[in-house]
Parts: sequence; structure tokens; C-alpha cells
Amino acid sequence: MNKSFHIGDHVRWNSEAGHVTGVIKKVHRKDFNYKGYTHHASLEDPHYEIKSDKSDHIAIHKSVALTLIHP
Repeated sequence: MNKSFHIGDHVRWNSEAGHVTGVIKKVHRKDFNYKGYTHHASLEDPHYEIKSDKSDHIAIHKSVALTLIHP
């Protein structure tokens, strides 16, 4: 079963530069376009829009790539 995250959750994921952390800003539950690419999201497999803690960079990830950071 996929993990479920919510807007405002603080999460971590791996990137080429190592671990990155950020806050979920949007949850996409249907297909959407971002920077010229169509992401195929669904109710069963949502995609998360995350703002990096260290920059204004926005990342899009599925739940399998994310780990919840507990406060």
C-alpha cells in the first residue's frame, strides 16, 4: 500500500546531490502538466508538489520516493 501525505507535511527524498527536505504544497490526484511534462497522477497514485527547504525549487514526487519527517 502506498504511503499517504498531506499538504503541510515535512518530507525528505533522495536527489543526485543527496537528501533533500521540503514541505508538501499541493497533492495532485489527476493528470497535470508541469514545466512541459504531463504527470500521470490518480486517486490511487497521487503526486506531491514539494517546495525545498533550502531554495525556491519545486519538486514533484510520488509517495514511494518520500519519507515523512516527524517534528
